[in-house]
Amino acid sequence: MDFGLVLQTDPPASRVVDLMKRAEANGFTYGWTFDSAVLWQEPFVIYSQILANTERLTVGPMVTNPGTRTWEVTASTFATLNDMFGNRTVCGIGRGDSAMRVAGRKPNTLARISEAMKVIRALGRGEEADLGGTVIRFPWTKPDAQLPVWMAAYGPKALKMTGEEADGFILQLADLYLTEYMVKAVKDAAVAAGRDPSEVTICVAAPAYVTEDDSPEALAHARDQCRWFGGMVGNHVADLVAKYGEHSGQVPDELTEYIKSREGYDYAHHGRSGNPDTQFVPDEIVDRFCLIGPVERHIEKLAALRELGVDQFAVYDMHDAQEATIDAYGTKVIPALNA
Repeated sequence: MDFGLVLQTDPPASRVVDLMKRAEANGFTYGWTFDSAVLWQEPFVIYSQILANTERLTVGPMVTNPGTRTWEVTASTFATLNDMFGNRTVCGIGRGDSAMRVAGRKPNTLARISEAMKVIRALGRGEEADLGGTVIRFPWTKPDAQLPVWMAAYGPKALKMTGEEADGFILQLADLYLTEYMVKAVKDAAVAAGRDPSEVTICVAAPAYVTEDDSPEALAHARDQCRWFGGMVGNHVADLVAKYGEHSGQVPDELTEYIKSREGYDYAHHGRSGNPDTQFVPDEIVDRFCLIGPVERHIEKLAALRELGVDQFAVYDMHDAQEATIDAYGTKVIPALNA
């Protein structure tokens, strides 16, 4: 199993780079960041520094979207980094929840994501792509240029499209039941499209908080540090409920039930511990969606996720124990999983 680290690009950028260096030294192989131009600093600028200061780390956004930048600009940025540092990027892509809404726009449609994935992937690999009537190709890419495109998804149509078209699937929660349900949906769609389902990389991303013990006090603190995640996921869930309705059978109740007490969301606190808009998220959801507790609990849940076909676990490291989490994973969790 691969391991990734997910960060926000808060200033100073040097701290983001330092945490990524620490992650690589601890056995992490992927470095991810948020991509929301208003809320945080521009990630692609910082990727160049991460790549220059690491040797093996693959970097990318979790996730970019088709609306913030034109597709040829996104592809050119990835291709340039790959030309400089040797095919060490991955394009995570989705609808653009915070990036689009903070700028006063609606998240992108699945049709737009589909077209963008084709164009970005082709251009990033040095191939031709049609920009709506104008066919272009980067003349400067190397013959071995690569750019995998992984799609973030929750809903039935997005899961189907991921299995049909994407190189990887990003699932932003670590609930075992929902992971099994959604991984199956993606792989079934891949098979139906005539693809080898093993070619779709499965990445589960969620907060991880390692405690010294499982005392009520330690677990309560960890939950409060990670409760923001249920609120972030709740934005996507609210969109699904609005589209498909409650108890529609198209979206599992295990995903939608908890947002009934949701009253709104202020992106000023997006992805941050102590987010006041996430008090509606119960402890049960934090425990289901995240990895919380002593090292042994993390190892147990990660082993279960691996059995469900998960190829990578990406740690959302937005809480008050960033270095401690990276180190605990490096010294105890990752060696145990990959022994």
